[in-house]
Amino acid sequence: MELNEILHGIVYKVDGAFENHKITNIQFDSRKVEEGTLFVAIRGNQTDGHFFINKAIEKGAKVIVCEKVQNKQEKVLYIIVEDSSEVLGMVANNFYGAPSKKLKLIGVTGTNGKTTTVTLLFDLFSRLGYMVGLISTVENKIGDTVIPSTHTTPDVVTLNQLLVQMNESGCEYAFMEVSSHALSQKRIQGICFEGAVFTNISHDHLDYHKTFKNYINVKKSFFDYLPKTAFALTNIDDKRGMVMLQNTKAKKSTFGLKTMADFKARVVENNLTGLVMELDGEDFFARLVGGFNAYNLLAVYATARILNADKMEVMAIMSNLKAPEGRFDYIQNKKLGVIGIIDYAHTPDALEKVLQTIDKLRTGNEQIITVVGCGGDRDKLKRPDMAKIACNYSQQIILTSDNPRNEAPKAILDQMESGIPPYALNRTLIIEDRKQAIRAACRLARFGDIVLVAGKGHEKYQEIMGVKHPFDDKAELINGLQ
Repeated sequence: MELNEILHGIVYKVDGAFENHKITNIQFDSRKVEEGTLFVAIRGNQTDGHFFINKAIEKGAKVIVCEKVQNKQEKVLYIIVEDSSEVLGMVANNFYGAPSKKLKLIGVTGTNGKTTTVTLLFDLFSRLGYMVGLISTVENKIGDTVIPSTHTTPDVVTLNQLLVQMNESGCEYAFMEVSSHALSQKRIQGICFEGAVFTNISHDHLDYHKTFKNYINVKKSFFDYLPKTAFALTNIDDKRGMVMLQNTKAKKSTFGLKTMADFKARVVENNLTGLVMELDGEDFFARLVGGFNAYNLLAVYATARILNADKMEVMAIMSNLKAPEGRFDYIQNKKLGVIGIIDYAHTPDALEKVLQTIDKLRTGNEQIITVVGCGGDRDKLKRPDMAKIACNYSQQIILTSDNPRNEAPKAILDQMESGIPPYALNRTLIIEDRKQAIRAACRLARFGDIVLVAGKGHEKYQEIMGVKHPFDDKAELINGLQ
């Protein structure tokens, strides 16, 4: 594509003689630059792309988009912009031919429930007969084709490339998780959304956003960004639900279990076989378990109805949908009489909701045995809270390592230990090795007990000092219960 086409709609200044270069790809990683690359220098959290401009030039880049020129090189065209992160999304959108406008893209944001909601939407619309795309924490999909996922929301160049593949495959809809990091880092800049869904918000990622107010405002910015042709759907039961819609131009809708809403439901029964609900005035059964999944199902139903799907057909298909891997994923050893549950719950709110659900499923004197840790290089304030919540709802607690990343596991566990209430000290174990912690929980379990392994869900690795070691909570729990 010619450079002037790529720069369409962008405010910029030029340093160097302007030539209408032929651009063959766009990169913000200097290691991937080659002849014909337009290199965009963005300021990241850990590195500043401006320090790698000369490296990009050495590898063949003749056009550089940047916020300032450093060590100016001859025969190089510098396109100077105010915010290169924002411009990266705009040039990617131009270069790839605005692929988000060629399908109906729905973004789902919130602290918890994003993966379940987008996965259920993908499965629902696939069964409704559409070609559908999925962009999620667990995996990206185009129809039946699975593309491995590395981030909750990909970088904006990868995102546009994925959307192009979806266009080429004939996708009519795509459902996408939109994380707070992606919003803050402008990874959806230039992307056109048909609608946005807000699930809920609770304390998370404060290591990155610093304050809860900042975190809320970042989530809200997604709805502020929507055009008037889009829809904005929010969980009215969440006390910040209506905040999300305050300044949006989009058409507003609400869903809820407790408050009057455009889309309303009520939980009639909740057990290990699933949920019985009254949904939009109709009796409805779902295979998913727990009040938190009642909200996810209601969000899915409301989204489908806003997109003009048939009410009864949607309900019929939804009643057979399953939760994604690692989301209240349970196994049952009938011989031992023990139930094992694997869940991605890695925030205080998510852990409490999962444990509340399990507690309601108990019929007698069954024990809840919880194995939980906290990730390294992440919000440290939630660590004592996670331990306290586990103690409040569990009869046996084992604190263990999660993904320690670049932190010492013992330091993380010490912070978690500070949240253990005095009454729970004699029923709490600290076992740093996650495999041994899961095995210990299985050994403690007696007939009827429920073992929850929380925090990692679908992940098939444990990250320690920058290295991802193979590790699968579900496989370890199955082995432990044999």
